[in-house]
Amino acid sequence: MTVPVIGAALTNDELAAYQDWILEKDRDLELQSFVNGSVLDDDWTPLADEVKRLLAGYKGRMGIHGPFWGFTIDTSDSLVQAVVQKRLGQGLDVCAAIGASHMVVHSPFSTWDYNNLNARVGAREALFDRVHTVLTPLVKRAEVLGVTLVMENIEDINPEDRKALCASFGSSALQVSIDTGHAHYAHGSTGAPPVDYYVRSAGEMLAHVHLQDADGHADRHWQIGHGTILWPSVFAAIAALPVQPRLILELEDKAGIPGSMAFLEAKGLGQ
Repeated sequence: MTVPVIGAALTNDELAAYQDWILEKDRDLELQSFVNGSVLDDDWTPLADEVKRLLAGYKGRMGIHGPFWGFTIDTSDSLVQAVVQKRLGQGLDVCAAIGASHMVVHSPFSTWDYNNLNARVGAREALFDRVHTVLTPLVKRAEVLGVTLVMENIEDINPEDRKALCASFGSSALQVSIDTGHAHYAHGSTGAPPVDYYVRSAGEMLAHVHLQDADGHADRHWQIGHGTILWPSVFAAIAALPVQPRLILELEDKAGIPGSMAFLEAKGLGQ
C-alpha cells in the first residue's frame, strides 16, 4: 500500500518557513491568508504574487480556505445572501489569480439542525433551497475556473446530510471536505459517529481532509498524536477510498508539523 503524502494549511509567512518541505514532494497545500474580509477588500495582489514566487516549480494540488467569518451559506436574508456571494466570489478571484484548484467553504448544518430538521415537514428541503440560492452561481463559476469547492463539516452530526447537499448540485465542482477535529468534537460532545465514519460516508465525494487532533470536547487543532483521535482507523478508511483526497495538516501551532509527521511516519500512515 502506498503511504500518502501529507501537506499543510499555511499562511504566506508560514509557507515561506515550510517552502522546502512543501516543494520536496509537491505536497498538498492550502493557503490561509485570504480568509478575512479585510484582506479581500484591500489589495491582495502582493500576497498572490508572493505565493507564485514561493511556489515556483510546484506541481502539487494547491488551494485556499475561503472566507467564512460572520456568515452561513444557508442564510435566508436576500441582502445577506448577496454579501455571502460577494465574499465567496472574492475567494474565487484569488483562486483564479494564483491558479488554486480548491476552495474550502463551511457547512451550514448546525447542532440545532440535527435535532430539528425532521420536526417540520420540508425543513431540510428548504435549507437545501437556501444553499442553492447562494451557491449556484459560485459553483457555475468554479466549474469554469477549474476550481473545486469543498464543503467542510463544522457542527455536522450526520455526515450524510452534507454529502446529500453537495450531491444535489450535480457538479464535480462541489465536493465534500472533512475536518477530523470537528468530526471528533461532534463525536465526543454531540453524539456524532467517530471520524472514520465521516470518511466512509463521504466516499467518492471526499476531495479534501483537514488533519488535526483533538480531545472530543473542543476544536483543538492540536499536533497529530496529542489528542484522542484513533488515526489508524481514519487512514484505513481513507486508503479504502476510490480517490485520493487532499490531506492537509491544519494545526493551530505550525511548529507541530514536524512532530505530526514523525507520528504519522512512525505508524506508517503518512509521509
